[in-house]
Amino acid sequence: MAKLGKRTRAAREAFAGKDEISVEEAVALIKANTKTKFDETVEIAMNLGVDPRHADQMVRGVVSLPNGTGKTTRVAVFARGPKADEATAAGADVVGAEDLMEQVQAGNINFDRCIATPDMMPIVDRLGKILGPRNLMPNPKVGTVTMDVKEAVEAAKGGQVQFKAEKGGVVHAGVGKASFDEAKLAENIRAFVNAVSAAKPTGAKGTYMKKIALSSTMGPGVTVDVSNATGN
Repeated sequence: MAKLGKRTRAAREAFAGKDEISVEEAVALIKANTKTKFDETVEIAMNLGVDPRHADQMVRGVVSLPNGTGKTTRVAVFARGPKADEATAAGADVVGAEDLMEQVQAGNINFDRCIATPDMMPIVDRLGKILGPRNLMPNPKVGTVTMDVKEAVEAAKGGQVQFKAEKGGVVHAGVGKASFDEAKLAENIRAFVNAVSAAKPTGAKGTYMKKIALSSTMGPGVTVDVSNATGN
């Protein structure tokens, strides 16, 4: 077994015995034990009582974090003509049609969010096996298949976060940076949790939110009280 470094041991000791605490306590604990030279992301993982293999238990949605993510989001847009110009003017990093499709097929995926106008979907659908596993496939349910390209690009750049239940019913995302003010991190976390709560599918039975854990990129995790996280 690899020997733990002094910093890692100290962090684990600080987190020992902490369980089901408030969001504010968790944020303070994470910030106090973030010692890396880079600005770590504060991450949330939610265990939900759903089986996403069933269509009526899939959890998917989008939320605009009130204080942004602290991350620079690169946005690609599939569009032609005036809509392509609109995307560029709105700040999209990559804009194209067949040429963009060829870039993706060649493995050049240098973007974090993908948006498409409806007329581009026959092209985009051909990339499903590439974009789907990366959670980059445009979807009208989360506003990434739209004619309002300007709004979609600005939302993606402004701190909008997509979420989707993965295998085992786990939803995870980055909800800010460790350098954020504690109150702003807590506000972001509750906004995310409440968005996932609002996305509860019709097929969900029993306890929907089973467990919520927070951590920094390189740090240990800590569970938070679900009722506190939702503000209920």
